[in-house]
Amino acid sequence: MVRTLIRNATIISVDPDVGDLRRGDILIDGSKIAAIAPSIEADDAEIIEAANRIAIPGFIDTHRHTWESLLRATGPDWSLAQYFTGVRVVMGGLYTPEDNYVANLLGALDALDGGITTLYDWSHNNNSPEHADASVQGLKDAGMRGVFGYGNANAEWFPPNTIATNYDDIHRVRKQHFPSDDGLVTMAVASRGPQFTTLDITEKDFLTARDLGIRITIHVGDGLWGLNRPLVQLDSRGLLKDDTTYVHCNTIGDDEFKLIGATGGTGSIAPEVEMQMGHGLPPALRFLSAGVRPSLSIDVVTTVPSDMFNAMRALLAGTRLMVHRRALEERTTVDPLPLTSRDVLEFATLQGAKACGLDHKTGSLTPGKQADIVLINTDSMNLIPMNNPVGAVVEFANVGNVEAIFVAGKARKRNGKLLDLDFPAFRRRVDAHRDALFARAGVPTDGSWVVTPYEEEPKSEF
Repeated sequence: MVRTLIRNATIISVDPDVGDLRRGDILIDGSKIAAIAPSIEADDAEIIEAANRIAIPGFIDTHRHTWESLLRATGPDWSLAQYFTGVRVVMGGLYTPEDNYVANLLGALDALDGGITTLYDWSHNNNSPEHADASVQGLKDAGMRGVFGYGNANAEWFPPNTIATNYDDIHRVRKQHFPSDDGLVTMAVASRGPQFTTLDITEKDFLTARDLGIRITIHVGDGLWGLNRPLVQLDSRGLLKDDTTYVHCNTIGDDEFKLIGATGGTGSIAPEVEMQMGHGLPPALRFLSAGVRPSLSIDVVTTVPSDMFNAMRALLAGTRLMVHRRALEERTTVDPLPLTSRDVLEFATLQGAKACGLDHKTGSLTPGKQADIVLINTDSMNLIPMNNPVGAVVEFANVGNVEAIFVAGKARKRNGKLLDLDFPAFRRRVDAHRDALFARAGVPTDGSWVVTPYEEEPKSEF
């Protein structure tokens, strides 16, 4: 079994029992972390000298529509209603299965390159069984840890929508691609929920997932579509349990947050998208008040960057803006700040693992867990002098500082480059699929595409 010793790193374990080490070693034995200590002797191990490096658990993105990677940067100036037009009305139905494959592989490799070792692929463009198969394969071929969240076809996402979920295909994908939960990539159900379809269909989504023994994730409280009390609706059918992750949650009520906390649910915040596209204010403090420590996600690269460094900073800045504004109005000061860099790093790692049902495997640097490890190189102008490692990772580091990545003990990035990737050839393939897709849509790729808001504006009954 291959053994690797990461030596002399600054270690941020995100495990209170292990703590932080200003200088320490990590022994990888096969796919697992065998030991963490100030000094480890392992003569038979490959040595990675990690002085001036910070070792952290791999980031975990708990909600990304990875198939949209071919649409990168098309919508930095789109609202949520414009996004529905551009992505759903125009693009989603034009994807071929091969487009799904290339987009998922691109999105997963992009996430991995930035230190995200686990990606929840909220896959909601499965327009045929072949599309679903291609999406699964793209995620698997990236060589990272992942969760394939089966989330319907494009046509099932025009709100309001009464088209039933393809339950036969969910069962097929589970049997064909995920017969067990032991693989590097596992399966879940990504339900539309009562904001976008009927409560009856939503209930069947939940019951199907539970019959298959897989977790559920669902959008709730995103902008105007989230004002119809989705958690109350779900609770009326007895559907709220600890196997569910609730995404966004910006416009749900305080009583709905309490329902999440009381039933053991988990949360996923996509802070930059939510502020950019009009979902609502960052809900971190509302989650915390309900006893829920949320996770973080990117959501869509149509609009925002794909890395967790930006997401962490967006959540900190957005949350602090809210509390500082209130303090100014009340002529007071904020002390202490209610959300810290360490909190947000935990959201991006351990809480992400919990939201994916994988915290027994990953999310912290803990002996016995899988060796999902990121090394951040501090030999750069933006990170010297190294005074506060946690603050440096959250507020100052970027993708360019990510030097090495291990997933289940296997090196996936070394010396700042992804391994086993012919980038020029891959870029040619990506560009060819992008060009053909945009040609079929009849829209430009130069940023001049004007998108009107989706016509069916959501209405609240409450």
